[in-house]
Amino acid sequence: MDKEQQGFPYGGQAVIEGVMIRGRSAMAVACRRKDGTIVTETRPLAAMLTKHRWLNLPFIRGTFALWDSLAIGFGSLLWSANLALEDEGEKTISRRAFAWTVIGAMLLGVAIFVVLPSLLTPKIGHSGLVSNLAEGGLRKVIFVLYVVFIMRLPDVQRLFAYHGAEHKVVNAYEHGDANLQVQAYSRIHRRCGTTFLAVVVIVGIVVYSSIGWPAWYWRVVSRPALLPVIAGISYEIIKLAARYDNVFLRALIWPGLLIQRLTTREPSPDMIEVAHAALKAVRAAEEGA
Repeated sequence: MDKEQQGFPYGGQAVIEGVMIRGRSAMAVACRRKDGTIVTETRPLAAMLTKHRWLNLPFIRGTFALWDSLAIGFGSLLWSANLALEDEGEKTISRRAFAWTVIGAMLLGVAIFVVLPSLLTPKIGHSGLVSNLAEGGLRKVIFVLYVVFIMRLPDVQRLFAYHGAEHKVVNAYEHGDANLQVQAYSRIHRRCGTTFLAVVVIVGIVVYSSIGWPAWYWRVVSRPALLPVIAGISYEIIKLAARYDNVFLRALIWPGLLIQRLTTREPSPDMIEVAHAALKAVRAAEEGA
């Protein structure tokens, strides 16, 4: 194990004008309000994975960890969105309305990024391997084009900059920088969700190839149905890549590291200050638990 992997691997995500950092037993969100102040919120995390040991088994834990991360991430995003709306004097979003928005967005995402590439890819050869390779390539192209499109939006640019701030602060902490002088650290991180999605595409090619190239209606059903299997395998690969460094694992995560150059931007000092506040808050919550 190298130096940066000692201790618990903190992670997080960017939210609206802020950053969420997740620890072992708590999480914290820090956001900058319109008046320039930084506000934080900390919450304890449910111990589902530790209470139910079978949920922590390899290849099973990935799916549950993913859903857990999505729930925490969307909850943090709702909190930050309502802060921004309050600053603008607008009506806040209810949890129910936000939940339906998230469900709709996830269904649309599965349709565009999972099902559509399969429907657009013709059968090539008899085994289906070439078609699955082509489908995976098309899926990655669609994803990159989507990122390139949304990164032109000013609000998304700020979100990507906060994403970079989160990575820099976590990288500084994991390298033992007690003062968190983070500007010198990379905005790229191996455990990023962007890297996870890139690995999902690669693993998906292998998993989908195992069932050949069935009729289009079976592909519409099988692609989403096999996502938990693909997520479980991809999660284990990300964990291995974070702990070990070899040619095989570097090759698997390399596309994701490249895409991170699109989904992160160099943050400003005030954005780093917000990310630092989130990390300090979650560490204080855990040390005081």
